[in-house]
Amino acid sequence: MAPSQQAKSFKSARGLLTALAAGLCLLGCAPAVNAQAPAKQPPAAPQATPQVAPQSAPQTAAPQAVPGFWDPRRRPERPDLSRLTVIRFLTETDYPPFNYTGADGNPAGFNVDLARSLCEEIKVTCTVQMRRFETLVDALTSNRGDAIIASMAVSPQLRARVDFSDPYYRVPARFASRKDAVMPEIRPEFLEGKKVGVIAGSAHEAYLKAMFTDAELHPYPNDDAMRTALRKGEVDFIFGDAISLAFWINGTDSGDCCAFSGGPFVESRFFGEGIGIAVRKGNDVLRQALNWALFRVWEKGRYTDLWLRYFSVSPF
Repeated sequence: MAPSQQAKSFKSARGLLTALAAGLCLLGCAPAVNAQAPAKQPPAAPQATPQVAPQSAPQTAAPQAVPGFWDPRRRPERPDLSRLTVIRFLTETDYPPFNYTGADGNPAGFNVDLARSLCEEIKVTCTVQMRRFETLVDALTSNRGDAIIASMAVSPQLRARVDFSDPYYRVPARFASRKDAVMPEIRPEFLEGKKVGVIAGSAHEAYLKAMFTDAELHPYPNDDAMRTALRKGEVDFIFGDAISLAFWINGTDSGDCCAFSGGPFVESRFFGEGIGIAVRKGNDVLRQALNWALFRVWEKGRYTDLWLRYFSVSPF
């Protein structure tokens, strides 16, 4: 079974539709210094529910919104960590900026740095092994590793094979427009008669058909075609994976044409349950330890620092 990787920004998404599952998002956008919070959610199209992060981010040149996926009212208890002496993390070989081979030949990236922060919090030895994505679950279930941290989207199919930590990020959907037509908030009625580009057959298209019934949809076969249409002004908006859109907006391919409009859309029925750390079925000791450490890393502001290091344009 090939797990979903719809979060990926430099590869085609592997499982956007297979990641569809009911779930509740505890998403917060904690503003960094001078940050702007995402637009409020329209009633007909659920968006992120703001929460306040416990610690501000460092100064950053551009306005930035840092997501927080942990509810401070549901503080996890510190589990018994005495049985943990080492955590063997598995990650993917080539998915920048989440995981890749660094200049020194060692694993690097957002996932790798987060894994090391978790091990520091738990105070155990940590190793990180890079493998092809399609081999990760088999390697975990055959005890060649203890946990997978590789931008793996939680899905009902994967839950049958592995257990997951709490989500440590989600892949929201967002609208992008040309810079001269940015809208701070987007509601279904605002897009009546507007041309909206979307990938044909995607969960993003299904969401627009369900929630934005008066928009004029223009399906495209791939991201490049959709983004080119926006850059040329052939559509008013495009709607897609906010992480890959963030890198496009901030990259040279966009020609500095475009920006996000409105806030993130995180409806789990369409966009999945989030990205978690996978452990072997029944390994509650490690799963609970990771959940506790994730909360602590976020509470101390280290998650914020890590996010700002890797995401110059926030997808949230």
